[in-house]
Amino acid sequence: MPSYKIVVDCSTGEASKIELTADEIAAMEANAAKAEEERVAAEAAAEKKAADKESGNQKLKDLGLTDDEIAAL
Repeated sequence: MPSYKIVVDCSTGEASKIELTADEIAAMEANAAKAEEERVAAEAAAEKKAADKESGNQKLKDLGLTDDEIAAL
């Protein structure tokens, strides 16, 4: 299935539908793969941060602090 791009000539306002070249398709796929890797890394970082926060809160509770005291920190 061919992919297309829309090119607009700003001086005339004319829009043209142009089929993507193999190089453009490869670049688009590479960008999509990189974006997916970055999304997965960001998701993993967010999960680690949440786990670290929960672990830290639990350690403070083990020391005898209340939830209100922990929130005040």
